Amino acid sequence: MKTSHGLLLTFCVIAISFAAIFVKWSDAPATIISMYRMYLACVLLLPVLWFKRADISRLTQKDWLFLALSGVFLGMHFALWFGSLKLTTVASSTIILSLQPIIALIGGYIFYKERVSMSMITTIVMSIIGVAIIGWGDFGLSPEVILGDFLSFLCVIAVVCYLLIGQNKVKTISHWVYSFFVFLFAGMALSIFNLVADIPMTGYSSREWGIFALLAIFPTAAHVIYNSLLKYMNTATISMTILGEPVGATILAAILLNEEIVGMQIVGGIFVLFGVFLFLTQQRKEAEKQKSVEVV
Repeated sequence: MKTSHGLLLTFCVIAISFAAIFVKWSDAPATIISMYRMYLACVLLLPVLWFKRADISRLTQKDWLFLALSGVFLGMHFALWFGSLKLTTVASSTIILSLQPIIALIGGYIFYKERVSMSMITTIVMSIIGVAIIGWGDFGLSPEVILGDFLSFLCVIAVVCYLLIGQNKVKTISHWVYSFFVFLFAGMALSIFNLVADIPMTGYSSREWGIFALLAIFPTAAHVIYNSLLKYMNTATISMTILGEPVGATILAAILLNEEIVGMQIVGGIFVLFGVFLFLTQQRKEAEKQKSVEVV
């Protein structure tokens, strides 16, 4: 893995760690937050899209189908995750998101026949042990909290489907064009849901619009970067780096939301971060080994 890619991934982890905080600050429904985040992100991408307009004309009917499908899954991911944050703690919701590598490895193996080594499985198991340690405290709490945890798990499946589609299409489509239309289709899907569910789409305060804008700028920028990095690494690798989000989000929640951090969360966070470090170290060594073989 190149140093520049590592720096970009580090920025992404920090940026997405703030997403849960922004959602907790908002009083708007989860699907409204998700919808306006997507539309505002599209507005921010419009200037870049103008310079990439030639790429749009080259999109095939199959490309448009995949873009729409990817957008629906992304919209589902945000709606489910933001909904979970309304019911459970930042720590629990974001930590359950750490199950992404397991789902991603299964999906990558099924759809792309990606190789899964024993050492890779070991590092992921280590991180998942950390997830289990942190989430252990939710058992025995209110049904509302458990529902929030379940919604977070469903959002994992949705985001991995989104990433798996992207891994295939972003190699043939400009990641700027891909990101814009995926966000647009996600916003459209959420708009349809809000209309059907009769959820008010207007009348929100300037404070709420400020939160929508913060979500559109920082965490969404991370998704654009992830889309571009799919050209150079697989879904499982990107999902593994996202394991850093629960730790960052938990720390931010303690500082900004006064959410308590218990000893089990600290121990689990150490497991998660150590697993991420080992995984990325292994990925770098394998890449260097492959380069040396190619040179020979």
